[in-house]
Order: sequence, then C-alpha cells, then structure tokens
Amino acid sequence: MLFLYTVLVVCEAVLLIAGIVEQRRHQTNLDVIPTRVLVNGIRGKSSITRLCAGALRGGGLTTVAKTTGTAARFIHPDATEEPVYRKFGIANVVEQIGIVRRAAAYNPDALVIECMAVMPALQEINQSKLIRSTIGVLCNVREDHLAEMGPTLDDVARSLCRSMPENGICVTAEQDRFDILQEEADARNCQLIYADPKTVSDEELRGFSWFTFKENVAIALTVAELVGVDRATALQGMYDAPPDPGVLSVERYATEDGKKLRFANVFAANDPESTLMNINQLLDLGAIHRPLNVVINCRPDRVERNGQMGEIIPDLDPEQVFVIGHPAKSAIDAIPAQYRDRAVDLGGDRRDPEEFMAELLGRLGPDSSLVAIGNIHGQGEILLEHLAELPPDESADDTPAAPAAPAGDERHVEHVDTVQLYAPRLDPYQGYPEAYETRYAPVHVPAQRTPERPYPRTAPDQGSREPWPAVVPAPDAPRPPGAPQPRGLFEPRVPPAPPADDSQQWQNPGEQHR
Repeated sequence: MLFLYTVLVVCEAVLLIAGIVEQRRHQTNLDVIPTRVLVNGIRGKSSITRLCAGALRGGGLTTVAKTTGTAARFIHPDATEEPVYRKFGIANVVEQIGIVRRAAAYNPDALVIECMAVMPALQEINQSKLIRSTIGVLCNVREDHLAEMGPTLDDVARSLCRSMPENGICVTAEQDRFDILQEEADARNCQLIYADPKTVSDEELRGFSWFTFKENVAIALTVAELVGVDRATALQGMYDAPPDPGVLSVERYATEDGKKLRFANVFAANDPESTLMNINQLLDLGAIHRPLNVVINCRPDRVERNGQMGEIIPDLDPEQVFVIGHPAKSAIDAIPAQYRDRAVDLGGDRRDPEEFMAELLGRLGPDSSLVAIGNIHGQGEILLEHLAELPPDESADDTPAAPAAPAGDERHVEHVDTVQLYAPRLDPYQGYPEAYETRYAPVHVPAQRTPERPYPRTAPDQGSREPWPAVVPAPDAPRPPGAPQPRGLFEPRVPPAPPADDSQQWQNPGEQHR
C-alpha cells in the first residue's frame, strides 16, 4: 500500500512540475507579443478578427490572427492561412496555447484572436490564463447561447464581460447594454471605449467587395487607432484582407425551367436580430428584392433557435416560408397565425433531397429572391450543395432599382457585387475554392527575426531594441448617446523608459495592460 501511495505522490509531483513548466513557457510566449487583441461577442467575431488583423497589417505591423467561425483558420503575417487542426474534430480552448506558441515564433507586433469559449467560466480562463489580452473587443450582445450564458440578455452581457482585460482596454459597439458593460469594466479597472458606427461613412463602406457592417468596421478602426495605425492606412488594410468564408454573400442562379433566383446565405447570422439586420441591408442595397422567399433550416438540438426564426417572419413579410430539417413544427408553430398559411413544410430531414429541392424551386416565381436562415448544419448544407449545382444567371440585371434613400442618406448600390465565398459542406481542413484564393492572393510580408528585434523581446542583455507601439487610450473615450459617465477608475499608463543599467530587470510595457 505504501508503494502505491508513493507512486501516486510521484505522479502528482511530475504533473505539477510539468504544469508549471508549461505555464511559464506559455507566459514567455505571451511576453513576446506586445499587443494581444481578444475578440468576443455574439455575432461577427470572425469578421472583426479579420478586419482588425487586416488593419494592423496595413499599418506595417507583423500581425498573426486566428478565427474560430465557419472554419477555424490560423492567419500568417503575410495573410496566407491554413486550417486549425483539431484532434477528433473537437474544439477545445486549450488549443489557444498552441496558437500562441505558433504566433510567438513570428516575433509579431500583434496577435488578433477570436474567443472560442461559450461557458462564462471558460471565457474568463481564456482571458486570464490563455491570452491575457491587452485590448479586448466585445462586439455585441444578442440572443444566442442563452442556455449557457442567459437566460436574459443582461446575463449574456455580464458573461461576455468576463473576457475583458483587467487594467486594460475594451472596445465595443454595443449600445443598448453599454451601462452593464461599463459597470463590469469599472470592476476590472478597464477602460471601455465605444466604437461609434456613425463615424464610418457609406463611402468607406463601399470600399469592401463583400458585405460587412459599420459596427464591425468602427471596432477595427478603433483598435487600429489604439496601436497607432492611421485611419486611411487601416481602411486600405481591411479592404485587402480576405473575408471569412461564411461572410454574407448573394448568388444569382438560373433554374432548369428558366427562372431567375437570387440566393442569400444568411445562415451565419443565426440569431433573430442579426438575421434581420443582414436581410434588411441586402434589401436596402438592392442585392436581393421582392418577392422574397425564406427557407428556415431546423435542428433538433436548436429548438429554441428554430422558434426564434419563425417569430421574425412578420418582420420579413415573405411570400413563402419553406421549412426544412427537423423538427419543422418548432419553427412553424412559432410563426404568427396570420402568416402561417405561407409556411411550406418540405418534409423534414428524412425526405429525399432531390424531392424537396424540386418542390422548393417549383414554387418560386420567375424572378425572385430566396434567403436561408437558421442553422447551416444538416439540411442547410444539402440546400447549398444543390443550389451550387445550378448554372449562374449571367443575364443582364433588369431588376427594378432599390427604393430611393431618404434625404441626407447618400447610399449607393454599386456595393452589391459579390463573389461566392462559401463552399458547400465546407471541410475545416480543406483549402478555399480556387476563385477565393485567386481573388485574395496575399502580398508576402517578411515576418522573421532580425538583430534589431531578437527573440524574445524581454531579454535583458540586448543593447539595441526598438519599442513596440504602446496601447495608451485617450482619456476622453467616446461613449454612446445617453450612456452613463465613467467612474474614473482607469488612468492611462505611459510605458516606462528602458532602464539605463542592464542590471535592472527589463520590464515589458505590454504588462501594464494585463
């Protein structure tokens, strides 16, 4: 028995020592990266991650990024990217350790990484132990993952705040619950900066070849400003950045019987508010038009979300509502009674795909739009596969122009041209479509160690070192209209000057933001 206890104690000691060694190595890798941006929120994290990385790359900063959205990708400093390998295909927050290790090998100026945790406790661990961000991003608070972070939106807001950096900075475009975010930021001695989407002009938004929102661009511009990248340079970097493969896009198809179809893949926006925002933007820009048809894909493990998609049907006012997947009843029963006669149950997930696709296309008019909402997995992937087999509509666009913009609104419709960025049944380990790779061919940027920037930067015996951009926020950070005044807990900290005596320990200015 004594032998067994001895073996147990030895094993525990070995594990403890191994854990301490791994933690110190991870901390060393973090110290190499002076600016660490952790992007959290409910909707748009992947797009914001790519926008921030593009803005910083445009400013000449060596930037590494990692997304976790439609397909998890590790983005190198030259904008090339590769899949994130996951054992058994299962996502785990521990993978962030390997991402930081790979990023540190580039000796980068910045790391922009998407938060992959849903549970509130894991979000806090992701920030405090794995990333220790100097700049946090909390893009928005929406109705999603209510079972883990809810049940109310106020609870979701407080859960997301667990990723805020202590003694650091957090950028947000959330206005409705800004007071809650401010309260949580004050508790962490974190300065909360409001990224006002009104500061992004329509002219600037039209520079993108893919659909995005002013909120996302405003956040990326604010992050770029904090690290010293000017607005024009940051915008050009964002224009050149490859978009996420699940980005909002519109395709034009021609059916076998001569019908014209505009299809909008809005699966990525799988909460009600984001779904409505996406569809309304497409309608305003003239990318889709009425008569509008909606297809809702249901999943048995997302019954609540199925019902949420049914509840927003009156706001969309479609001609027909096609319901695929299982259980279809969860979405149909949530549609208000006055719109329920427009619902068409296409037979659930057991029906032959050829049959339900033939019925769906047969019910469409000669020139109509189809919007896919809900969740992409299951029948949604099959829908995309079959639509991708249709020939493209190359005829001249004789669609009536979009409604005139109100006075003072200078929106134009030149921004509606899109390319297919979503690959049906996207395998997270495969490459992007050839058209995507060709369109967004990267310009290689050297990302290697130099005598002026040795590895690691915190080495005390280096006589020549150039300070990295310090993240020092403006004391009068913008706030949304009507938001309460800050409590004044955060005071901008100026990076200390390097010690003249090498006997003194060199302090990493990035430490001030943790």
